[in-house]
This record gives sequence, C-alpha cells and structure tokens, in this order.
Amino acid sequence: MGLVERLRRCTGFDWDEGNRDKNWLRHRVSNGEAEQVFLMQPLVVADDDGHFAEEERYFALGRTEKKRLLLVVFILRGDLVRVISARDMTKREREVYRVHG
Repeated sequence: MGLVERLRRCTGFDWDEGNRDKNWLRHRVSNGEAEQVFLMQPLVVADDDGHFAEEERYFALGRTEKKRLLLVVFILRGDLVRVISARDMTKREREVYRVHG
C-alpha cells in the first residue's frame, strides 16, 4: 500500500507530549495548522530519506486554510498521523510544491 493510500486511511492525529508545543515555540505553527495541511489540496508527500530512525519518516508539503505554506515531517502510527515538526516552507520547497502540487 502506498503512502497516499495509508494517509487516506488515517482517522486522526497523535500528539506526543514532547512535540505538543514545540512547533509553536520554534516556528509559530499551531497544532491545528499542521493538521490542516493533511486536509487541504494539493498535498505533496514523500519519504524523508535524509533521516535515519527506527520509524519511517515522511514529509508533506501543503497549505493551511489561510494559505500558509508548510512543510510537515510526520510518522504513521497505525491509523494516526504523528507530527514531528512543522514549519514554513523554504523558497526551494515552495518551488517543489508548485511543480508537484
């Protein structure tokens, strides 16, 4: 099953206590904004090949309801999305989003 299909089967989000406030404090991205990225179109998702960890990580390029462009790093835990990090896209990431989104 592909990543997009796995995301479609997700039923919600799992916020780790250690990450619950991190994105707001570091990047002024609320948990709600990070979640919106997965509900809006277009959404570009891919493996995070540059990170080595026990769990497979992915990233998403997407926008919020207010059209804020975000990069969200996440893992899948069963049928839940666990956000690891969320921040504004860089110029290069915005270009990738425009081309692939």
